[in-house]
Amino acid sequence: MLVPRGPPRLLLLLPPCLPVPVLLAAVLVLLAGAGGSGWPSSSSSSSSISSSSSSSSSSSSSGGAEAAGKTVVQKEAAFDEPYTDAVNRELLNIYAFNHTVTRNRTEGVRVSVNVLGEKKETTVLFVVRQKEAVVSFQVPLILRGLYQRKYSYQDVSRTLCQPQTKREVETQLFYVDVSTLSEQNASYRLQVSRVENFVLRTGEHFSFNATAAQPQYFKYQFPEGMDSAIVKVTSPAAFPCSVISIQDILCPVYDLDNNVAFIGMYQTMTKKAAITVQKKDYPSHSFYVVVVVKTEDEACGGALPYYPFSKDEPVDQGNRQKALDVVVSPAVSSQAYVNGMLFCLGVFLAFYLLMVLIACWENWRQQRKKQSLGLLATMDTPSTETGHPHITPDSFLGHPSYNGYSYGSFDNGSTASAENVTDSLLSTEASYSYSDRSLENMAGRPRLDSLSSVEEEDDYDTLADIDSDKNVIRTKKYLYVADLARKDKRVLRKKYQIYFWNIATIAVFYALPVIQLVITYQTVVNVTGNQDICYYNFLCAHPLGNLSAFNNILSNLGYILLGLLFLLIILQREISYNRALMRSSRQAVECGIPKHFGLFYAMGTALMMEGLLSACYHVCPNYTNFQFDTSFMYMIAGLCMLKLYQKRHPDINASAYSAYACLAVVIFFSVVGVVFGKGNMAFWIIFSIIHLLCTLLLSTQLYYMGRWKLDTGILRRILHVLYTDCIRQCTGPMYVDRMVLLIMGNLINWSLAAYGLLMRPNDFASYLLAIGICNLLLYFAFYIIMKLRSGERLTVIALLCIVCTSIVWGFALYFFFQGLSTWQKTPAESREHNRECILLDFFDDHDVWHFLSSIAMFGSFLVLLTLDDDLDCIHRDKIYVF
Repeated sequence: MLVPRGPPRLLLLLPPCLPVPVLLAAVLVLLAGAGGSGWPSSSSSSSSISSSSSSSSSSSSSGGAEAAGKTVVQKEAAFDEPYTDAVNRELLNIYAFNHTVTRNRTEGVRVSVNVLGEKKETTVLFVVRQKEAVVSFQVPLILRGLYQRKYSYQDVSRTLCQPQTKREVETQLFYVDVSTLSEQNASYRLQVSRVENFVLRTGEHFSFNATAAQPQYFKYQFPEGMDSAIVKVTSPAAFPCSVISIQDILCPVYDLDNNVAFIGMYQTMTKKAAITVQKKDYPSHSFYVVVVVKTEDEACGGALPYYPFSKDEPVDQGNRQKALDVVVSPAVSSQAYVNGMLFCLGVFLAFYLLMVLIACWENWRQQRKKQSLGLLATMDTPSTETGHPHITPDSFLGHPSYNGYSYGSFDNGSTASAENVTDSLLSTEASYSYSDRSLENMAGRPRLDSLSSVEEEDDYDTLADIDSDKNVIRTKKYLYVADLARKDKRVLRKKYQIYFWNIATIAVFYALPVIQLVITYQTVVNVTGNQDICYYNFLCAHPLGNLSAFNNILSNLGYILLGLLFLLIILQREISYNRALMRSSRQAVECGIPKHFGLFYAMGTALMMEGLLSACYHVCPNYTNFQFDTSFMYMIAGLCMLKLYQKRHPDINASAYSAYACLAVVIFFSVVGVVFGKGNMAFWIIFSIIHLLCTLLLSTQLYYMGRWKLDTGILRRILHVLYTDCIRQCTGPMYVDRMVLLIMGNLINWSLAAYGLLMRPNDFASYLLAIGICNLLLYFAFYIIMKLRSGERLTVIALLCIVCTSIVWGFALYFFFQGLSTWQKTPAESREHNRECILLDFFDDHDVWHFLSSIAMFGSFLVLLTLDDDLDCIHRDKIYVF
């Protein structure tokens, strides 16, 4: 950048008889005095003077020595007047502009230049000197892109930073110096004009064009009573890629591709961008909206163009222009924040009130049934209305009393943990419907032999005998819950309580570093201003404090509140069940599905942690922390499948250690898939093989009820079974129901594996979650079908929960698939999916997904809780295993 030279007319005031060295020293003094504050205006329109240099000059400044051999021409210039001129190595042109600044009115000033010559290697330097700022640029303007590519621009326009003024009206001068080191004349065209609509108005759209060498910026002043605003910029075309920046009213304004990220908030843009600005962050209550077009589209997901040029040769991009529209609108008020929080609390606390009312109604109903049963117990004759004998709580619907060592009895330690516990008899209608049920009329299955004999008591009264005989028991063709509810209740209670304590421990160790990390993410976003780090729905992202999208965090409150409510429901049922055990109620001991609470407590805790970690993920959503949002989804799906299996297989369910180890492997593959799986064929092949092997191993485990071994003789045994059952004597499967389930499960898993291998979806975490959900839904549908097929029925509450939950899931999935953002694309492409708020002007579609999915998950848990309520008065030797 050249050093400004003093005005030639001042040299005329010096005596003509002075020697040359003294004259040069005087010139240097004048230069030093004029360089910092601008030159006084001249009364003449132009003046020039030429002086020759001396080789013996004793000048202390190299700029002064250069000035001695250069012709300096200063011109009084006017706005909106084009000036076509030429400069060379020996000629420096200076244009002086007189600008009137009003304190209550802001006007933009724009300098537009272009080089007219054919020689691209000729570079002309333009220096704009203002009162408080200096802007310099060369034409052709050289900007660098990826891999240090050079791009050349012949037409350059820059908006000058507006100096502050304390007076009502002030006249300020600024100068445009034009120079070059070319020995030949370099022609150029210069025009300085005032910018219309430089100040943006609230709610008014303004359209303009911008290029990489012609950036634009505008000023916005917060009106009284407005604390925050949202700046929305749109464009009909995705490319060229651009950058939107919000900067404080400071000079200089960073408005080029290579420096726009130095200050303020910024985000890349294709067709849509939005930035929420808070008044408290800007002392002057105003800011600049800066729009810069990038030299390349790679940052916005575009292709990197190929140019046949040498390494150092600049490329002329021609007219790379983008049309844009900007509007500044008021953001939501503080009342919207209050309404949003009250809405969340009101919706989910209503579930607490509803559950209290249901509990009161159920307690009243049970009290009335107790009174009616008490009256019936005093009568010795059968009921004339139903034809069934009246029963007492211990008569068990006409069944003979069982000894202390019978199957599933309390004395031999059959367990009870959490599921639909009551301390009184359930509905007599259910009792009567099951009292007449004969096993011979149900799928042709034989009735379980009596278990009250002394011989069988001796066979199963010790754990060693159970281990020695479980191969016989578990491989029978028809199994009943009593066959798989034989272990000591205290042992099983501890086993299933470990699920809760383990997940609580996992939650603490998982959540603390996650919280620390997302706080760091948010801090980086706030400090750097780079809003491409986080994938928000910027059209509906309401900041609060240091959080950029408070509404996305608040909407996760439902998971936590409903998870806590589910834990309270389980606690109440456990207390009621324990009271029944303390009264030695034989119904609680020997009837219904064995009740285990540990898995239910783990499910409620997992739902709460899903809410917490989903909130952490939405502090700064991006592909590096997506597993925060999905980890406990995998756990919920796994725990629900384990709970379904535990209902009919309480003695042989997986331990907490093995279950969480398997889930840890799933989360491991989720992280590896997100990082390395995109387009990696080798990874998909390995994952598909592991997926199919796990499917086969699990199928074998379920079919044989764990009575098989994975050792060196496995292949020999498989060949033997194939030979005897398929070749030598073709017979059907021994366990038909299990075989049907496993065949359907294998078909679905093989199809999912084939889809993953062929399509290789970018969102591997969602693909893995889809595998878990599909398997859970398949098992749940199988359970319902087999339950109905076995002559059992669904209670009204269970049926109501299933219907309502299914409807809520349908609406929830609709909002989930709206796709307001996606980290599978670049941040600019993701913003193309952004949408306005749809609920209370505060919540977007994804927030509604949070509301509905939390309710749907809570409803799904209630379905599992009430699914087998109809069996609470049925002896376990009549409840089938499937």
